[in-house]
Amino acid sequence: MWYRGCVVSPITLIENVFAATVDPSRRELDGATVVVEGSRIAAVLSAGEHNAWRGLSDVERVDGRGCLLTPGLVNTHHHLYQWITRGLAADHTLFQWLTALYPVWEGIDADSLHAAAQGALSWLALSGCTTTTDHHYVFPSGAGDLLEAEIAAAREVGLRFDPTRGSMDLGRSAGGLPPDSLVESIDTALEASAAAIARWHDPAPGSMVRIGLAPCSPFSVSGELLRQSALLAREHGVRLHTHLAETEDEGRYCADRFGCSPLDYMEQLGWLGTDVWFAHGIHLDGAAIARLAGTGTGIAHCPTSNGRLGAGIARTRELLAAGVPVGLGVDGAASNESGRLLDEAHQALLLARAVGGPTALSTRTALELATLGGARLLGRADEIGSIEVGKCADLVLWDLSTLSHSGIDDPVAALVLGAVPPIKYSWVDGRSVVRNGEMLTVDTNRVAAAVEAAHHGLMSRVR
Repeated sequence: MWYRGCVVSPITLIENVFAATVDPSRRELDGATVVVEGSRIAAVLSAGEHNAWRGLSDVERVDGRGCLLTPGLVNTHHHLYQWITRGLAADHTLFQWLTALYPVWEGIDADSLHAAAQGALSWLALSGCTTTTDHHYVFPSGAGDLLEAEIAAAREVGLRFDPTRGSMDLGRSAGGLPPDSLVESIDTALEASAAAIARWHDPAPGSMVRIGLAPCSPFSVSGELLRQSALLAREHGVRLHTHLAETEDEGRYCADRFGCSPLDYMEQLGWLGTDVWFAHGIHLDGAAIARLAGTGTGIAHCPTSNGRLGAGIARTRELLAAGVPVGLGVDGAASNESGRLLDEAHQALLLARAVGGPTALSTRTALELATLGGARLLGRADEIGSIEVGKCADLVLWDLSTLSHSGIDDPVAALVLGAVPPIKYSWVDGRSVVRNGEMLTVDTNRVAAAVEAAHHGLMSRVR
């Protein structure tokens, strides 16, 4: 069960709140009431609008005065297992960082991944995330059922979860970056991918678990595995994800090995389309951006990780202006130790303005990237990402009455430009996950202890 003694009310009234709906009209309602019935949003009422629920007695009433209500934030790129390898290789380039950490990740097993996932998912929830994906591509021999371990963790924490079954088949001996001990054969990877879809993927509206396929990157996956993964994903109607155009090293690798750019290479393999989103997308020229826009291919922008690894700054303004779907991702915790999703909206705005001027990205656009933009990348824009009648009740009530935000008149500016505020409430599928800044679903002290033990256990196996 998710909720430790927590009773879920069939009707919740969030009253007297400033609501940034991110709906088609981008309405912002002061003094609003949002009604949740079960797992769905039943009404979004302006101040003074007739409220048929007002006189009911068997409801939970939440006073939203001094608070901002937003859609739940959507995280579009992560590596949960890295939560127990934070702080390592802190001053390395991406390729150096991967080379240093692959030997550590060889020790990952189901128990350590479960602890890492609980830690990372709980921290995401405490920074406003209600839906997240994960890109897991490290499958050491004898490690147990790693996908099951992280899906179990997501159920326990209570987040909507769209993990991807990753893969690597291009080891060092074949010119790839990972050690041979961490790669799979093409057949093994494809069979495991098909099994993951059959066991876990739930295409039903509002489902809590959906699977995607995500071969790791052009420098760790063969062209044949990329091509076959795309065919398999489309056969089963699931989405495709991978890293792309993250560093200049990757561009040189693709030029030397394939005679083309990373995006050209992926296009040759059938990897452009509305069912595809790439992580990072930093080193893209204007022609590449136009091709992404023309095919509806999305980008998961990970500004904190990009800065941590010195990879560069994505051309967010140009991507959005061209019509490329863009969402936000925290990326793996070994390249973003803070792991807070709201921080990504803040960093996305600052970096866009640093290179594009003060109007390059607005506070409202930053919030949209973190909500509806992410929902679009995951193919869930008709279910989550905005506060609209009929959508899933994935909501966050931010307390802006404390010292860090008091005196800021614009609630959206306070949220995006200020510190991460306390969460008064968050709901996923209508169920309370966070209340007054504390997790309701898991004991975070116990989770922290399990993370500590898993980290030390992992490091002891590689020293």
